[in-house]
Formats: sequence, C-alpha cells, structure tokens
Amino acid sequence: MGLGGEEARIRVTPKEGANMAEAARSVLETLLNVIGVSASVTSQVRPSGEGQEEDAAPIAFDIKGEDLGILIGRRGQTLSCLQYIVRLIVAHQMKARVPITIDVEGYKQRRDEALRALAWRIAEQVKVRGVAFTLEPMLAYERRIIHLALADHSDVTTQSVGEGEARRVVIQPKEK
Repeated sequence: MGLGGEEARIRVTPKEGANMAEAARSVLETLLNVIGVSASVTSQVRPSGEGQEEDAAPIAFDIKGEDLGILIGRRGQTLSCLQYIVRLIVAHQMKARVPITIDVEGYKQRRDEALRALAWRIAEQVKVRGVAFTLEPMLAYERRIIHLALADHSDVTTQSVGEGEARRVVIQPKEK
C-alpha cells in the first residue's frame, strides 16, 4: 500500500463449525424442542431456476411430523416468523447473512399452487366483468406469487395497496 510496500501473504481459514446448513439445522431443531414440537427436520434440494421465490435459498428444510398446524399459523404467519428467527440466529452465529427457507409438510408449495390458481380464476372474472377485485391481505412472498402469476396476462394488471399486515393485491382490467 504505497511506497516501499511489501508483498503480503494472507491465509484465510474457515471458522470451525462454519457449516451453515448444519448450524441452521441445529438452531431449528433446538427451537422446535424448546417450544415442545415433536418433529423431524429434513433438508430439501433447492434447484435454482426460473419461477423460484425471491427469498428461496440454497439452505432449505422441511419439517415433518403430526399436528404441525401450530407451526404454520394463520396464513403462514407463524412459519414466516420461525424462518425469520432461524435466519437471525444463524446470521448472528456465522457473522453473515444466511439465506434459509423453512417449510412444514410442503405447505409453501401447496399455498403457491393455490395462489396461482386463485390469481387466474380472479383474473378471468375481472376480464369478463371489467371490474377490479381486491384480494385478502397477504404476506409479501404471497403477493409476489400473485403478481408473477399474472405478469404476462394480456387483459389484467396487478398492484399492491395498503400498508403493513393489511397490504393486499388488486387485480384490475388493463386500460385499452
């Protein structure tokens, strides 16, 4: 760095136990144990590609067991919070942002398919009637699914309205 500088040699070694996936699994299993939920955590293979959630991560887990509705919560809010908490704890441990996705018995996949079907069904109604339709409040990733599902629709457009937990998607006819 500057005049008279010498070459420097830097050695970088990973921290012990810096396997993020194992750290995330451990944190998740500990949290499940603390809240008294008896379930198993399995790793999911996440292919990268088109049509994948923005927050889809290479580290992904599916929780399997009986009576796990308590982990999903109303409209998936509890699951979203669990994922957020695990991300925070692991990021603190690893001193880096860690992309992690958590699902319960394939809930997110089923919800994704249901939202896409809903989007197209409502879009067809809006097209026929020519009147905008406002959906129920949704989490950000769910609103994104609706927007992406109808992005190339020739007769309708989408827009998010509202604030916070009351944020909704409006499907409306395209102006011609």
